[in-house]
Amino acid sequence: MRGFARSILRRRLAVLGLALVAAHLAIALAAPLIVPHDPFKLLDAPLEPPGAAYLLGTDELGRDFFSRLIMGGRVAIAAALAAGFLAAFGGGLVGLAAAYYRGLFDDVVSRLVEMKLAIPAILFVSLFVTGFGQTLPVLVFVMAVIKMMGVIRTARAQGLVLMEQGYVKAAILRGERGPVVILREMLPNVADLLSVEFALRSSSAMLLVSALSFLGLGLSPPTPDWGLMIHDGLQSIRSEPWLILAPALCISTLVVGMNFAIEGVADAAGLEAARGTAGH
Repeated sequence: MRGFARSILRRRLAVLGLALVAAHLAIALAAPLIVPHDPFKLLDAPLEPPGAAYLLGTDELGRDFFSRLIMGGRVAIAAALAAGFLAAFGGGLVGLAAAYYRGLFDDVVSRLVEMKLAIPAILFVSLFVTGFGQTLPVLVFVMAVIKMMGVIRTARAQGLVLMEQGYVKAAILRGERGPVVILREMLPNVADLLSVEFALRSSSAMLLVSALSFLGLGLSPPTPDWGLMIHDGLQSIRSEPWLILAPALCISTLVVGMNFAIEGVADAAGLEAARGTAGH
């Protein structure tokens, strides 16, 4: 762990990415304690410029923009992390199961993945939103399904490699059932791969949830959401550009920070693994 930490600290972009992600997470967790106003309350001061009373002014309905910006981070981060976890864990299990059982199950999973990849993400989301509504659970589930397809392929490919390993063959010869082999023998050996997938899918889900809200397919008003705030700010882009720049800056810094952190941690983990192999 010490060598792993030193490897990360030697990568400036990784340190910057981890700092940005940590700052966003800290603000999101402490949001209820630091917001100066109720993000849903109408203050009878629409489009008020930034000042001492309202740090970032108010939006077109008179709500404190700074409070909504802080609370919007909680919603976006929670949705992205939940979707990333479901995509990585669920896709990993399905991919490993396809590699283990092969045959008809593998064919069905592969065809379903190909069918889903052929459907544009926006169309897929539109169908679900129309049928089940624009709620946070529905949005998380849809994004998880979208991001899961790539994880299934990656986990299946790694699972085919693991099926040739001696410890997996030994477990099968002992008479272990399929779910036991997958969960106890195969899943722990792809945990590092799935952790990277989780980070990658969470980062892309962050962009997706903001894009969907901007297009009107994400969370419904008055829920504070960065993409929805950018959409609403378009009406006042000339007179109040901060209504767009502030949430756009939050989205970009979080996504860039996550990507820098993922790349740095993956490189550091690969370097330490190579050193460990060389040492043996």
